Amino acid sequence: MISHKISLLLLAVFFILPISLWSQEIKLSRQDKKEARKAMLAENYRILDSLITGRKFVLEADFLQNQMGDRIAVASRINFIKINGESGILQTGNDFRTGYNGVGGVTAEGIVSSWKVTRDKRSLTHKVSFNIQTKLGTYNVFLTVNPENRATAEISGSRSGRLTWDGHLLTIDNSKVFKGMETF
Repeated sequence: MISHKISLLLLAVFFILPISLWSQEIKLSRQDKKEARKAMLAENYRILDSLITGRKFVLEADFLQNQMGDRIAVASRINFIKINGESGILQTGNDFRTGYNGVGGVTAEGIVSSWKVTRDKRSLTHKVSFNIQTKLGTYNVFLTVNPENRATAEISGSRSGRLTWDGHLLTIDNSKVFKGMETF
């Protein structure tokens, strides 16, 4: 009887001890957290660099902003800039109405030219400038991407006005954007 109680007690200790050890969290010092964040941002910078230099990415916009500073939240699946090698798509859309492109906005598809990438290794940012020549005109794009994968692209065209896409970059395969009909 006593050996049975000792066996149960030992069994309980073997089960409870590992649970209590696993439940304790490892506390990182402030310096360790800072170094881990720095390493994560450096790795993100490297990954984003390969996306940008490979010219295969989608900027899915969470917000659009006009030159007056008016900023609105938008559906990222229909508001995007897609770069696939030498071709590019600029699209705006609206969930509540149909437009020229069938998704409440405008879709401009064309050829990417004048591609220039500037890397800032100190702030781990990329600045990319390029043009997209479409049937609607030529658009100048100035893209800035930070290592936390926040991206802004300022678009200007032959007519006055600017529109800014604010969102994040994804690989083409991981993006779920829906391209409407090309306008005109």
